[in-house]
Amino acid sequence: MQKTVCELFAGVGGFRCGLNSIKSKDFSLSSETWKTVWFNQWEPGKKNQWAHDCYVKHFGTVLDLNGNDTTNIDISEVDKKAIPDHNLLVGGFPCQDYSVARSLNGEKGIEGKKGVLWWSIWEILKTKKTPFVLLENVDRLLLSPSKQRGRDFGIILSCLNNEGYVVEWRVVNAAEYGEVQRRRRTFIFAYKKNTNFSTSLKLKKDVLSVVEVLENTGFFAKSFPVKKLDASKVVETEISNDIASVSDNFHFDFANSGIMFDGSVYTIKSIPVDSKPETLETIIEKEAVDKKYFIPKERLYFTNPESTHSDETENELPAESRHTWQYIKGAKRKYRTAANGHKYIYSEGAVPMIDEWDKPARTMLTSEGSFNRSTHIVRDYANKKIRILTPKETERIQGFPDDWTATGMPEKFRYFCMGNALVVPLIARMEKRIKKIFVEEP
Repeated sequence: MQKTVCELFAGVGGFRCGLNSIKSKDFSLSSETWKTVWFNQWEPGKKNQWAHDCYVKHFGTVLDLNGNDTTNIDISEVDKKAIPDHNLLVGGFPCQDYSVARSLNGEKGIEGKKGVLWWSIWEILKTKKTPFVLLENVDRLLLSPSKQRGRDFGIILSCLNNEGYVVEWRVVNAAEYGEVQRRRRTFIFAYKKNTNFSTSLKLKKDVLSVVEVLENTGFFAKSFPVKKLDASKVVETEISNDIASVSDNFHFDFANSGIMFDGSVYTIKSIPVDSKPETLETIIEKEAVDKKYFIPKERLYFTNPESTHSDETENELPAESRHTWQYIKGAKRKYRTAANGHKYIYSEGAVPMIDEWDKPARTMLTSEGSFNRSTHIVRDYANKKIRILTPKETERIQGFPDDWTATGMPEKFRYFCMGNALVVPLIARMEKRIKKIFVEEP
């Protein structure tokens, strides 16, 4: 089977970097072993399309079957028939409200909420009959929404079941598989029931058979090994092909591992085999960095450096105190007023102020680099003074080549792009398995 790819919601090219084991921004396009036949990256409401520009800077663009460049327009407006044929569709799509309603003509169709990107994925799969699919989403996808737990993922499974896919999923914490970031993401691998890979698994509606797939023979079992599973802990349910009914009625507690085929869902909590993560020390720049990344002493602390909390229920702190890292990362108690005028005490716990070198990074968010509780602040390697991460260090945390996003975008968008990206080495790990699967396909 040809290794052809369609990359959706491409960002700055994380899937493509992982599939092709790209380690340097000066790589050669001729070295790519997977051919990306089409991609799409569009940031709604943004005048400057920095991520798309970065992607094109490295990879160039591609035309659709109509001869048009549709890589930087709203995916919902793309003619799905004009997307080139491909054997693997990949993409990291956001967790949204996937609920649907029956269309005006009743049983003949459904209508999803406008702007929800899953429907474009589903439309492409229906149109192009893609045999293999690899998707990434946040870990809460399996439990959303809170008032009907599991509904959104249930809708996705129902859609894929309608199109004849087997679906495996796994929540992966990158640090638990040797990476330098504690980033939990849901990965979904779907494949048509008529593929050789599906046939080779000998899927049966039997718990012991399912455990064998989830523990030993399935896609994620090979890519992300787990400890021995207890078959008695497997939980089962059925998923309807009536997507509107699933939207209205389905609720289920999905565990972090599972499989769905022929409408039967099996799920169980899995535990990774022991693996030591990389630490921040491995990605910290060892040479001198620009002074603009260092934090002035007056912005670090407002009181005793050992203090990790503030209580403003009696006396409110001055603005300059609240604009210190000690304050924003510390535990707090303060009065707030609700919209109805009710006064209440707001409180939150402390987070470590300084991220030490001997631990992996926390999950990077799109707010990285800004004055925010979630931003990493570290000790500089050369002079041990406190600073924020450099853009190059955030690229290393996600596994991108150094200066991958140094393509003309403002630095705040370099941080944003990395907070929005996936962990590239995880894709590289899965590529080894996909490559072997493709060898066995006609």
